[in-house]
Amino acid sequence: MNDTYTDLERSTEPLWYAIHTRSRHEKVVRDQFAAKEITHLLPLHHKRSKWKDRIKVIEVPLFGGYIFAHFALQNKLQVLQTVGVVRLVGLNGTAEPVPDEQIETIRKMVDHDLPYDPHPYLKEGMRVRVVRGPLQGAEGMLVEKKKNYRFVISIDLIQKAVAVDIDSADVEPLR
Repeated sequence: MNDTYTDLERSTEPLWYAIHTRSRHEKVVRDQFAAKEITHLLPLHHKRSKWKDRIKVIEVPLFGGYIFAHFALQNKLQVLQTVGVVRLVGLNGTAEPVPDEQIETIRKMVDHDLPYDPHPYLKEGMRVRVVRGPLQGAEGMLVEKKKNYRFVISIDLIQKAVAVDIDSADVEPLR
């Protein structure tokens, strides 16, 4: 065995990993994972889509470009050889597991049909712009993330987040 492998790569314990997919291939990857009997999670949300002649509600991935899978890292080749998979998400070329609590929270949110929408990834210290209310257009720094009407679930590894409930947040991150 190669000495450059980390203990995590040798591990036989299945963990949750974020998988980056080709653009618009999340459902293709999901279907292939199901056929390969790889435990996976692809949370979807309903989005209104407007064409020239009609408006239709479609299901799209909550975290565009990503799907989650539960497997032992030593079995990563089976995942990486799936059509549409680009890479395992991690740091410095090493896959990082997604905490079980974050996956479980997303699962509960979806399973209980709570109203949810994609939400910008926000963290304390981030520069933001107020998008609603009397201070609309003002720019500043997000010092506190307390939200009385929103609960934001962040997936730190892929820097994506989702907000439960439909009350809108008052800030957006500056680009």
